[in-house]
Amino acid sequence: MRVLIVNTSERTGGAAVAANRLMDALNNHGVKAKMLVRDKESDSLTVSGLPSSWMPRWHFLWERLCIWLHLRLKREHLFEIDIANAGTDITQLPEFQEADVIHLHWVNQGMLSLKDIRKILTSGKPVVWTMHDIWPATALCHLTLECRKFESQCSHCRLLPGGGCENDLSVRVWQQKKNMLNGQRATFVTCSEWLGEEARKSALLKGQEVRVVPNAIDMRVYRPTGKQEARRALNLPLEGHIILFVSQRVNNPNKGMHYLVEACQLLAHKHGDHFQNTVVTILGGHAEEIALQLPFQTCALGYVNDERRIATVYNAADVFVLPSLSENLPNTIMEAMACGVPCVGFRVGGIPEEIDHQETGYVADYCNSEDLARGLYYVLEEADAELLSRNCVHKVAQCYSQQSVANRYMEVYQEAMHPKMQKR
Repeated sequence: MRVLIVNTSERTGGAAVAANRLMDALNNHGVKAKMLVRDKESDSLTVSGLPSSWMPRWHFLWERLCIWLHLRLKREHLFEIDIANAGTDITQLPEFQEADVIHLHWVNQGMLSLKDIRKILTSGKPVVWTMHDIWPATALCHLTLECRKFESQCSHCRLLPGGGCENDLSVRVWQQKKNMLNGQRATFVTCSEWLGEEARKSALLKGQEVRVVPNAIDMRVYRPTGKQEARRALNLPLEGHIILFVSQRVNNPNKGMHYLVEACQLLAHKHGDHFQNTVVTILGGHAEEIALQLPFQTCALGYVNDERRIATVYNAADVFVLPSLSENLPNTIMEAMACGVPCVGFRVGGIPEEIDHQETGYVADYCNSEDLARGLYYVLEEADAELLSRNCVHKVAQCYSQQSVANRYMEVYQEAMHPKMQKR
């Protein structure tokens, strides 16, 4: 079986990481998988870039310009909206022609247009589309937050000036997506049960197959290697607690850093004696904007894309915290747990599916800084650290290993190639 994985980026972003890991998992378990990307960053023979180097950039700029005009020349929400009005027709490429299954991932920002996706759907090849966020099931947005309009039809979009109107951009793109899917079938895959339920509620995806398969992780890279050894390698303190926060962009409001700041302030105020030697280690860009707000010593490691060094960072930590306001199935929690590090996060999206409350970490009440602080205190001061660590590694091995995920995707591919096999 030959599978072509299509994603905008080869390495940047959570979807790219997940797509790469899936490609490796498939190739390690008998499937010939390749990636096709807009942004090729390596010399890997299993990854192909689009034939034109400048046209995809123009597609990206054209889409942003159109969105900017609809936003009345304001930058707010400029990168929260995608309309897929420009992209590359990949159906004539040799990578597409030789594939048995086309597996779409995150294809925004000039990779594929809605017309391009329609051509893929009508090509006769089975199509699997992994949803790394809700965009395939809405008109414009990647995060619905409290909006439920996608359950009937998007309109009056909160991301448009004045909250949109009766016939705004969201209505028009909704109709274009509806036309794209009209009479065609694809197998939509979500990484979490939560997103799967959201996708099934979408009026756009009515009648489409929706399956749930988590992302894969390479446990040869992400594994426990020893806390003291990791701290020495990173020049971190050998004694005291280390709280780890990871985000590509630390100041992204959706990642909830201000809740972590408030939680740390509560810990310092209520339990100062227990946290005198605590360090908050931050992996990601713009950490310097946050460091002065924290009551504990901070260590900003910057943006790192080397997986083995990232694994070392996880191994140095006592707890990983992700206070996001919206998440699918975060790779970061999976990575931390694979390294034996318990995690703390809010009860939102797929986070409660990853963290087993008080068994592999702590699931805090949504947007509740006090409960987030309570979770950090539980992991660092009350719980059996060795038991939590063992539970974390066991959970990842059972649910997110390469073999487990590859087997589940091979079943999805077989059902897509032979629709009569699909479970009803």
